[in-house]
Amino acid sequence: MLSNLATLRQGRSKRISSWDRTGKNRDRLTIKKGETRTMAKINRPGTVRHIWVTISCEDEFYLRKILLRAYWDGETSPSIDSPIGDFFGVGHARVNSFSSAVLNMSARSGANRAAMNSYFPMPFAKARIEVINECDTAVRAFYYYVDYDELDKTAEDQGRFHAKWRRENPCKGWWSFARGRQWSKKFREAVSDAANLTDAENYLFLEARGRGHYVGTVLSVHNLCGGWWGEGDDMFMIDGKKWPPDLHGTGSEDYFSHAWGMQVQNAYIYNGVSFHKPGTAHNFNERITVYRFHLAEPVIFHKSLRASIEHGHANNRSDDYSSVAYWYQTEPHYEFAKMLPVAGRLPRPDIDVVTSPAPGPRSPNLRMKERMAKGIEK
Repeated sequence: MLSNLATLRQGRSKRISSWDRTGKNRDRLTIKKGETRTMAKINRPGTVRHIWVTISCEDEFYLRKILLRAYWDGETSPSIDSPIGDFFGVGHARVNSFSSAVLNMSARSGANRAAMNSYFPMPFAKARIEVINECDTAVRAFYYYVDYDELDKTAEDQGRFHAKWRRENPCKGWWSFARGRQWSKKFREAVSDAANLTDAENYLFLEARGRGHYVGTVLSVHNLCGGWWGEGDDMFMIDGKKWPPDLHGTGSEDYFSHAWGMQVQNAYIYNGVSFHKPGTAHNFNERITVYRFHLAEPVIFHKSLRASIEHGHANNRSDDYSSVAYWYQTEPHYEFAKMLPVAGRLPRPDIDVVTSPAPGPRSPNLRMKERMAKGIEK
């Protein structure tokens, strides 16, 4: 980045913002309940360089209820499709100060408000960026900048930026958990003996079709099972399913470039923890958001990509996972997941650990035998 800073660039610097066109200080949008507002509509080529947003809304979960969407080149299916808080790097409908190379937040102490920034370059021939208010109230104040380069034409070799949120609440693990059960000898032996030779039941970050490269993941976890939620291997299958995957990892914290668990105080330029709320006894109800950006080594695909991660070792755990995948590709894109309605996006309440039922575990051995009998998916 710095080595190219002195190189004289083509284009013209432009900005679309919420400034008060009357010249007064009402530099914001008010967005009615159920209303869609356009942040930027640009009818000539360019590249978005920076998006800044800050919001005041009385709805406790506005960061999950407000959707951010972007459409490039006249497409009808959005290339950016995410709750606004998750897009900027923090899940659970909360804000927290953190900084990375491409996303950051600067949170106001004692209030669920923050300045939110994106520095992902987003090239386009035409662009439309909008927000949809699905809160129970009006958004009282929505401030924003969209800074972009206006160009005579876009480069033919540049993919279009995409960001997609999805959720599994909870993931379908094969062990039934209750208070203390996961630390039993029987549990440890079952997990140790379990094996996984497919990505079919992994948590799916992205399924893409076309040519492009994958550049990042934000993952939010609500710990419903207690203990350590990681140990899931990441798997990237490039240009078709196969076993082993083209990229196979060694554990959740390893994929997010940590080790020996997540160091919750660390937020770096390419990886880190953007939010952490400790759980109760044995980490029940822990909430965490972690991120990993493949800026130095994007995952290249020519026909297709499946990016996924196990939820616990061999998919044994049933935690609440939600994520945003970030990637560039040629259009049109494949819509692999529909946006959930508001009720499906809200953070779930804390589980009642004391009164949770304790059903017996489902045998992992039978399940693993069934998988082996099926063989590797073609």
